[in-house]
Amino acid sequence: MELRVTVVQCRLEWENPAANRERISRMMEMAGVTDVILLPEMFTTGFTMASERLAESMDGPTVTWMQGKATELGAALAGTVIIRENGSCFNRLVWVSPGRDPLYYDKKHLFTMGGESLHFSPGLRRVTLEFKGWKIRPLICYDLRFPVWSRNHDDYDLLLYLANWPAARHHVWKILPQARALENQSYCIAVNRVGTDGTGLAYHGDSMMVTPKGETTLMGGEEAVHTFTLNRHELQAFREKFPVLRDRDTFGMSEY
Repeated sequence: MELRVTVVQCRLEWENPAANRERISRMMEMAGVTDVILLPEMFTTGFTMASERLAESMDGPTVTWMQGKATELGAALAGTVIIRENGSCFNRLVWVSPGRDPLYYDKKHLFTMGGESLHFSPGLRRVTLEFKGWKIRPLICYDLRFPVWSRNHDDYDLLLYLANWPAARHHVWKILPQARALENQSYCIAVNRVGTDGTGLAYHGDSMMVTPKGETTLMGGEEAVHTFTLNRHELQAFREKFPVLRDRDTFGMSEY
């Protein structure tokens, strides 16, 4: 059973949702036939702390746009958006499948060194999405540094990280998705942006797909649209042949 996953690695116009939706719409036209399209973290604004000014609702323009694009392209669409709900702002990964209500995951680990914890509320739960026979664990950027939160308890096949990961820590970016794929015997797709944001931070891209064996395909440092094909039969065969997960520690994660 195969899953085609398309990554849109793009520049982002600083705090300009309409321009970013238009830019990404053009790039998605290059995707061809696919099952899932992944966008970077805060794909409408860049990694801004202006949460109160830029937050939208779940029935606002960006989620509505995502629903329209999912229907138009016949693919699930995922990216993170600043969402206001019950008086709080969240860095929310929104997953939209054609003709279905949106699902979401709120970022658990807020990047305190960048002030994110001062402007956003943390998510409190992990989420497993089921799509076309695949179990998918969506996470966001800084979550990548926390292996217990990413731990596979036999509840996912594909681990996602949607990020704005700066060039200053690019060597870390190239290592950790491989570690998460290997220790969890899972495919891992990590999505990053390119260009420079409104605070002067540069981003070197290198969005990637890592197989459960650690084999890695990088997208390089330019704007690009690339589709990866994942094979669930190969994943299951590897897990059966080399059953690492049977010996895993639980780390008291049952409450999650």
